[in-house]
Amino acid sequence: MKIIGAGFGRTGTKSMKEALERLGFGPCYHMFEVFRNPADIPVWHDAAFGRDVDWKALFAEYGSGVDWPICHFWEPLAELYPDAKVLLTVRPADGWYTSMTNTIFSHIEGHRPEDESGRIWKEMVDKIVREDTFDNRTEDRAHCEAVFERHIAHVKDTAPADRLIVYEVGSGWEPLCDALGVPVPDIPFPKTNTTAEFQAR
Repeated sequence: MKIIGAGFGRTGTKSMKEALERLGFGPCYHMFEVFRNPADIPVWHDAAFGRDVDWKALFAEYGSGVDWPICHFWEPLAELYPDAKVLLTVRPADGWYTSMTNTIFSHIEGHRPEDESGRIWKEMVDKIVREDTFDNRTEDRAHCEAVFERHIAHVKDTAPADRLIVYEVGSGWEPLCDALGVPVPDIPFPKTNTTAEFQAR
């Protein structure tokens, strides 16, 4: 793993996944990979509830990772991979919360598992996102925005300065490529998994 994503979901993480893969840091692990690999769900469930996980086995085929559930474990992962960059994706808190409410929060609230795999997935996400991150107060905008901003401050304060990359959503290729020391591609920066796309899916 060369890049550990510390930014919360809905900070452009799906677009960043595609960008990192385009730059040669893939495959990039994202919540979409959990859906594609049901065998990973029990591993994340173990991690969520404090049981030991073989991270290196989980990420053996991956060059980077962003989004939940990875961002919840960015500190132990950064320690496990001491040469990896820590990538913090950020955006204004008000727009982030609106996006969260219209996508992830509403999906978690309305999700009704149809099988054992879905049940374990929902328990894991409820534990990591709803309970541990937002104290079961996902309907409280002020609280969630404060959690978001504290998380950003914590990453900035604790990640080694020589490893930290802070990326503002919408900044394009240049700041990311400069930080990673790679050429700027001659294609537009990816923009995917918008609120409308999430809701349609």
